[in-house]
Amino acid sequence: MATNFYFQNFSSTGEQNLIENLIIESIKIHGVDIYYVPRVIVNRDSTFREQQITQYGQAVSVEMYIKNVDGFEGEGEFLSKFGVEVRDQITFSVALRVFEYEVGSVLKRDRPIENDLIWFPFNKALYQIKYVNKKPIFYQFGALQMYDVVCELFEFSNERFNTGVQLIDETYNGFLTTMEPYILTMENGNPLL
Repeated sequence: MATNFYFQNFSSTGEQNLIENLIIESIKIHGVDIYYVPRVIVNRDSTFREQQITQYGQAVSVEMYIKNVDGFEGEGEFLSKFGVEVRDQITFSVALRVFEYEVGSVLKRDRPIENDLIWFPFNKALYQIKYVNKKPIFYQFGALQMYDVVCELFEFSNERFNTGVQLIDETYNGFLTTMEPYILTMENGNPLL
């Protein structure tokens, strides 16, 4: 038997807009302001397609909802053969329309991208996006209204930060180690450093 043709639940743009507006409003009420920090690959090895230098040069403020309110998920802290590792995970939800308006208008991105960073203000740490769930709510009234962004604590590995947000730049550039090559010059057969 076919569905009732008097009710068009999945093609009603009025209902779709209502659900989207309710999601946006609830994120504005119960969410947090975070910074979305996009990754820029400065130098890519053309042979192996590996990144050599990664840079983070912008930060865009956007509101997101913390989905796991009981605390961090993931493997947590554990002792491995390399020492203590912290694998805290956090899941954020962001409305499609808000992301496109706030972040997409500045960065020309239509959705969050894996390996970009999110600055979480409560513990003043960066989290790397590991997975973007594009269908966390399966087509309510025939449309998608939000993304779920699964993030893991960022492991710093000599990236450069120039986001314009002083707290992010000072915190992570403080760990930066640069290896400037020594310039050797010869004077009377003796090297000068």
